[in-house]
Formats: sequence, C-alpha cells, structure tokens
Amino acid sequence: MARYTGPKTRISRRFGMPIAGSVKAFDRRSYAPGQHGAKNARKKRSDYALALIEKQKLRSQYGVLEKQFRGIFTRAKNRRGITGELLLQSLECRLDNVVYRLGLGTTRYAARQMVAHGHITVNGGKVNIPSYELRAGDKVGVKNHARSRQLALRSFDLTQVRQVPDWLTVNKDEFVGSVARIPSRDDIQPIANEQMVVELYSR
Repeated sequence: MARYTGPKTRISRRFGMPIAGSVKAFDRRSYAPGQHGAKNARKKRSDYALALIEKQKLRSQYGVLEKQFRGIFTRAKNRRGITGELLLQSLECRLDNVVYRLGLGTTRYAARQMVAHGHITVNGGKVNIPSYELRAGDKVGVKNHARSRQLALRSFDLTQVRQVPDWLTVNKDEFVGSVARIPSRDDIQPIANEQMVVELYSR
C-alpha cells in the first residue's frame, strides 16, 4: 500500500491520541473516523487487534510503510539487546525524525520533505534519504544555501517552544545539530507498547 496522503487528523482520531494533524479534531469528534467510528469504539478487541493497533501507532508516528517497518524490526531482532528498545532506537535515529526533533521541521512530514529535497547534510555531505539511520557523533546541518537557511529559520521560529531532547544538541546560529548519544527508552517515551509489537511479529 502506498504512503497515506489523506487528512492527518484521521490518524489521530483512529488511535485516540494526537499523532498527526491538529488536536482540534477531537473537539468536534472524539471517536474514530468513519461511518461506524462511534459504534466500533465500544467493541471489545482481541489480543491480536490490540497488538496490531500498537504497531500501527508506531508506523503512523514515524511515517513508515509496512515493508520498511518489518525490515527495521528484523534488523533489531538480529542485533544483541532488547528487541523492542532497539526497534524504537532505530526509528528515533532516522534522519527525518532527528531533523524534526532538532526543530528543523515543524512536523515529521515537513522534515522528510526537507531531507528529500536536499536541504540537509550529514557530517558535511548532502543526504537526501529520510530513512538514513544516524549514529552517535553524527552531525546534522542545513545546506549553505539561501533557500535552505530560510526554511530552517522559519522552522526554528515555529518550533522554538518545543524542547530538543537531551540526546541531541543544536546550535541554531550555525544551523547544525548532533547526535550526542543513542537515546534510551526513557528518552523516547514511546506512544505505543513496543513489546506487543515484538510479540505480534513473533507469532
């Protein structure tokens, strides 16, 4: 299935939390979207359905397709450590997400666009792959071009109230940020139960 391009607020209403779009959507309709959204909210869900919802939450939060998500899970499963936490770390260290966390994108969708359009550099070289996974010590910057810097300044102004996570550092004057360390689960504070996602793929 192709990437979702419909109303972002439908995603938030589907899961009952502000994942994407405006939170104002909950003011008018606090139930799931669709003709039977209010009715389905009262239904009891199976364990499989609950685990599937947790997976879809993470997919929707980071804007990852199913094939990509399964690949990230497989790599996390083959690494030494707690699979669920490694999965979250891989998602959080994606270039588009780090650009968003640094305040260079007002949303993850905007951050992905900045990366795809070549406005972002990694360690001084242009990288236009949103899924590029960063490591500790990598430096993320904005291309030294008037248009790129203008977009970055606008994003900084719109996101100045958003706090940059402790595992990242940013110098807004020089349009550069860096990955100080790989985030822990406490740093990420996931919106979904990653252990249920691991169990879902392990069935």
